[in-house]
Amino acid sequence: MSSRTRTPAVKTGAGAHTVRLPRQRGRRSAQPFVIVVPERPSLTREALGFVGRMLWRFRVGLTPTGFAVLAFVVTALLHLTAWWSGLVLAPAALAPTLWVLVMQRRRPARGATLGWRIGLTVLATLAAVWLALAAGFGPLAGSLPLLWLLLWITVQTAWFFVRPSR
Repeated sequence: MSSRTRTPAVKTGAGAHTVRLPRQRGRRSAQPFVIVVPERPSLTREALGFVGRMLWRFRVGLTPTGFAVLAFVVTALLHLTAWWSGLVLAPAALAPTLWVLVMQRRRPARGATLGWRIGLTVLATLAAVWLALAAGFGPLAGSLPLLWLLLWITVQTAWFFVRPSR
Protein backbone atom coordinates (compact mmCIF):
# COMPACT_ATOMS: atom_id res chain seq x y z
CA MET A 1 0.00 0.00 0.00
CA SER A 2 1.42 3.36 -0.93
CA SER A 3 2.01 6.08 1.59
CA ARG A 4 -0.49 8.35 -0.19
CA THR A 5 -3.51 6.19 0.61
CA ARG A 6 -2.49 4.93 4.02
CA THR A 7 -3.41 7.09 7.04
CA PRO A 8 -0.57 7.68 9.43
CA ALA A 9 -0.82 6.09 12.86
CA VAL A 10 -1.68 8.83 15.30
CA LYS A 11 -1.81 8.07 19.00
CA THR A 12 -4.64 9.68 20.92
CA GLY A 13 -5.53 9.66 24.57
CA ALA A 14 -7.97 7.17 26.00
CA GLY A 15 -11.54 8.33 25.75
CA ALA A 16 -10.94 10.82 22.93
CA HIS A 17 -12.72 10.57 19.60
CA THR A 18 -10.63 11.55 16.60
CA VAL A 19 -11.74 12.76 13.23
CA ARG A 20 -9.15 12.48 10.48
CA LEU A 21 -9.30 14.83 7.53
CA PRO A 22 -7.80 13.56 4.28
CA ARG A 23 -4.68 15.10 2.82
CA GLN A 24 -5.44 18.29 0.94
CA ARG A 25 -4.54 18.32 -2.74
CA GLY A 26 -3.40 21.25 -4.79
CA ARG A 27 -0.84 24.01 -4.52
CA ARG A 28 -1.74 25.04 -0.97
CA SER A 29 -1.59 21.59 0.47
CA ALA A 30 -0.19 21.58 3.95
CA GLN A 31 0.76 18.78 6.24
CA PRO A 32 -2.13 16.53 7.31
CA PHE A 33 -3.72 17.46 10.64
CA VAL A 34 -5.93 15.76 13.17
CA ILE A 35 -8.83 17.32 15.10
CA VAL A 36 -9.33 15.76 18.52
CA VAL A 37 -12.83 16.04 19.94
CA PRO A 38 -12.89 15.18 23.66
CA GLU A 39 -15.67 13.12 25.17
CA ARG A 40 -18.45 14.80 27.05
CA PRO A 41 -17.76 14.98 30.78
CA SER A 42 -19.70 12.68 33.07
CA LEU A 43 -22.66 13.87 35.12
CA THR A 44 -20.59 13.59 38.29
CA ARG A 45 -17.88 15.82 36.86
CA GLU A 46 -20.50 18.33 35.71
CA ALA A 47 -22.05 18.40 39.19
CA LEU A 48 -18.69 18.78 40.92
CA GLY A 49 -17.76 21.53 38.48
CA PHE A 50 -21.01 23.37 39.23
CA VAL A 51 -20.45 23.08 42.99
CA GLY A 52 -16.86 24.27 42.62
CA ARG A 53 -17.91 27.26 40.51
CA MET A 54 -20.58 28.24 43.04
CA LEU A 55 -18.13 27.93 45.95
CA TRP A 56 -15.64 30.10 44.10
CA ARG A 57 -18.28 32.67 43.15
CA PHE A 58 -19.58 33.06 46.72
CA ARG A 59 -16.24 32.54 48.47
CA VAL A 60 -16.40 35.81 50.42
CA GLY A 61 -19.89 35.07 51.69
CA LEU A 62 -18.82 31.60 52.82
CA THR A 63 -15.74 32.74 54.77
CA PRO A 64 -17.17 31.77 58.19
CA THR A 65 -17.97 28.30 56.84
CA GLY A 66 -14.36 27.88 55.74
CA PHE A 67 -13.08 28.96 59.13
CA ALA A 68 -15.53 26.65 60.91
CA VAL A 69 -14.43 23.63 58.89
CA LEU A 70 -10.77 24.59 59.36
CA ALA A 71 -11.24 24.89 63.13
CA PHE A 72 -12.95 21.49 63.22
CA VAL A 73 -10.10 19.81 61.35
CA VAL A 74 -7.35 21.61 63.30
CA THR A 75 -8.85 20.70 66.67
CA ALA A 76 -9.22 17.08 65.56
CA LEU A 77 -5.55 17.01 64.59
CA LEU A 78 -4.56 18.73 67.83
CA HIS A 79 -6.56 16.22 69.83
CA LEU A 80 -4.92 13.30 68.02
CA THR A 81 -1.38 14.61 68.30
CA ALA A 82 -1.39 16.48 71.63
CA TRP A 83 -4.46 16.29 73.86
CA TRP A 84 -2.82 18.71 76.31
CA SER A 85 -3.10 21.51 73.72
CA GLY A 86 -6.58 22.16 75.12
CA LEU A 87 -4.93 23.29 78.34
CA VAL A 88 -2.74 25.68 76.37
CA LEU A 89 -5.75 27.10 74.48
CA ALA A 90 -7.96 27.50 77.57
CA PRO A 91 -6.61 30.94 78.59
CA ALA A 92 -7.55 32.24 75.12
CA ALA A 93 -11.18 32.16 76.24
CA LEU A 94 -10.46 35.19 78.44
CA ALA A 95 -9.10 37.32 75.58
CA PRO A 96 -12.50 38.54 74.24
CA THR A 97 -13.64 39.57 77.70
CA LEU A 98 -10.42 41.49 78.26
CA TRP A 99 -10.87 43.12 74.83
CA VAL A 100 -14.37 44.42 75.63
CA LEU A 101 -13.20 45.75 78.99
CA VAL A 102 -10.26 47.60 77.40
CA MET A 103 -12.47 48.99 74.63
CA GLN A 104 -15.07 50.22 77.11
CA ARG A 105 -12.37 51.95 79.11
CA ARG A 106 -10.68 53.59 76.08
CA ARG A 107 -13.80 54.37 74.04
CA PRO A 108 -16.97 54.05 76.08
CA ALA A 109 -19.99 53.00 74.05
CA ARG A 110 -23.74 52.89 74.58
CA GLY A 111 -26.69 51.52 72.73
CA ALA A 112 -26.15 49.50 69.57
CA THR A 113 -22.36 49.73 69.69
CA LEU A 114 -22.26 48.26 73.19
CA GLY A 115 -24.69 45.55 72.07
CA TRP A 116 -22.44 44.60 69.14
CA ARG A 117 -19.37 44.54 71.38
CA ILE A 118 -21.09 42.29 73.90
CA GLY A 119 -22.46 40.03 71.16
CA LEU A 120 -19.04 39.68 69.53
CA THR A 121 -17.49 39.00 72.92
CA VAL A 122 -19.98 36.24 73.68
CA LEU A 123 -19.46 34.61 70.26
CA ALA A 124 -15.67 34.86 70.45
CA THR A 125 -15.64 33.50 74.02
CA LEU A 126 -17.84 30.55 73.04
CA ALA A 127 -15.60 29.87 70.03
CA ALA A 128 -12.45 29.95 72.17
CA VAL A 129 -14.05 27.67 74.77
CA TRP A 130 -15.08 25.27 71.99
CA LEU A 131 -11.53 25.31 70.57
CA ALA A 132 -10.02 24.46 73.95
CA LEU A 133 -12.55 21.72 74.73
CA ALA A 134 -12.38 20.22 71.23
CA ALA A 135 -8.58 20.15 71.29
CA GLY A 136 -8.65 18.50 74.71
CA PHE A 137 -11.50 16.03 74.35
CA GLY A 138 -11.97 15.80 70.58
CA PRO A 139 -14.41 17.74 68.39
CA LEU A 140 -16.97 14.91 68.44
CA ALA A 141 -17.09 14.49 72.22
CA GLY A 142 -20.36 15.10 74.04
CA SER A 143 -22.30 18.12 72.87
CA LEU A 144 -19.31 19.82 71.20
CA PRO A 145 -20.60 19.11 67.66
CA LEU A 146 -23.90 20.80 68.55
CA LEU A 147 -22.08 23.84 69.95
CA TRP A 148 -19.92 23.95 66.80
CA LEU A 149 -23.02 23.81 64.59
CA LEU A 150 -24.84 26.53 66.55
CA LEU A 151 -21.79 28.79 66.49
CA TRP A 152 -21.31 28.23 62.77
CA ILE A 153 -24.95 29.00 61.94
CA THR A 154 -24.94 32.11 64.12
CA VAL A 155 -21.72 33.52 62.70
CA GLN A 156 -22.65 32.67 59.11
CA THR A 157 -26.03 34.36 59.49
CA ALA A 158 -24.49 37.45 61.09
CA TRP A 159 -21.86 37.53 58.33
CA PHE A 160 -24.52 37.74 55.62
CA PHE A 161 -26.03 40.81 57.29
CA VAL A 162 -22.84 42.56 58.42
CA ARG A 163 -20.51 42.21 55.45
CA PRO A 164 -20.72 44.94 52.83
CA SER A 165 -22.56 43.97 49.69
CA ARG A 166 -21.58 45.00 46.19
